[in-house]
Amino acid sequence: MMTKLVLIVDDEEDIREVVRISLEEFAGWQTITATNGVEGLQMAQRQPPDAILLDVSMPDMDGFELCEQLQRHANTRQIPVVVLTAKVLPSDRRRLEELRVAGVITKPFDPLTIWSQIAEILGWS
Repeated sequence: MMTKLVLIVDDEEDIREVVRISLEEFAGWQTITATNGVEGLQMAQRQPPDAILLDVSMPDMDGFELCEQLQRHANTRQIPVVVLTAKVLPSDRRRLEELRVAGVITKPFDPLTIWSQIAEILGWS
């Protein structure tokens, strides 16, 4: 099976690091990380990953805006996005559905199982 490449976009260094270790150690996937939406968009366009794990609440460009930007470009439109968020309001759920987000994982998450949640959402298991 080919190794998956997952782009982790989160402004919190601790979260990026915990998720990166989980995906690399337990799932054997490769990861690249971005500290904000702008950087995440540039990385996704330069090296389209197999999936993007995306925080919603970030300064400058939030997760919703990043999803909208990804949808605008042919080379990033098909990348599945899994949202990682502390709070999902009903209005957010509607917006995420409109943006065709693959799934939502709520914080706090379990670092030991987050990789399997992602695999399940994306049908990689």
